[in-house]
Amino acid sequence: MKFVRVSIDRTAGSAPRGAGTQMLVYPDAIDGTIGGGALEWDAMQTARQMIGSGQPAAAQTIALGPALGQCCGGSVTVSYAADLPLDEAPRRPVWIYGAGHVGRTLAGVMAQLPDVAVTLIDTDKNRFQNVLPDGVSPIIAAEPALVVKHAPVEADHIILTYSHKLDLDLCHAVLLHDFANAGLIGSATKWARFRKRLAALGHPPEKIARIACPIGDPSLGKHPMQIAIGVAAAMITHNQTTRQRGAA
Repeated sequence: MKFVRVSIDRTAGSAPRGAGTQMLVYPDAIDGTIGGGALEWDAMQTARQMIGSGQPAAAQTIALGPALGQCCGGSVTVSYAADLPLDEAPRRPVWIYGAGHVGRTLAGVMAQLPDVAVTLIDTDKNRFQNVLPDGVSPIIAAEPALVVKHAPVEADHIILTYSHKLDLDLCHAVLLHDFANAGLIGSATKWARFRKRLAALGHPPEKIARIACPIGDPSLGKHPMQIAIGVAAAMITHNQTTRQRGAA
């Protein structure tokens, strides 16, 4: 036995993480988190005892307050399985155009989210700086707008290249293709000009309005990390709202 997969199978009341959350526990390391501080520590101890004894599986329901002294007030059912990998949950495709300072930083932030698959597109391989975070797939394309048609229809598109012409071409291509959400880096003035040009290209106002510009939270600042945090937070909020509406 090399490791144990720890899974949250059910929750009742207030709990640190929801059902489906998983992590792997090794003798001297972990991969992922089920949250909860004391809950995670207790799960790690149980998993390592299983590794030591060779026990292949186990399950327990834990009342977080009485058993672990946590203030959540709920309970969780935790299962343990030897040498089973993490379940691969569906990942939301995020296509980022422009591997400059902001693009690389945003890709690094988004790649850390558990339900996102990031594709980073640029015209020049040197802009990738040879090192990309895990979970980021690069595409080098002389004409990035031609790549858009290959994106999944459920993809989010974030446009932040070094060129206004490239940005406009990408907006045009995205509007010709099915997409979930789209955002463009720039000022209100830039977007006013783009709206006119996109309208002249035949796009109706209601479809043009699906592109968000400016993106992120301008109050955070203009440093690449500040922009990336704002954009990531806006996408998370939007996607959670969309899922809640779909479940209603």
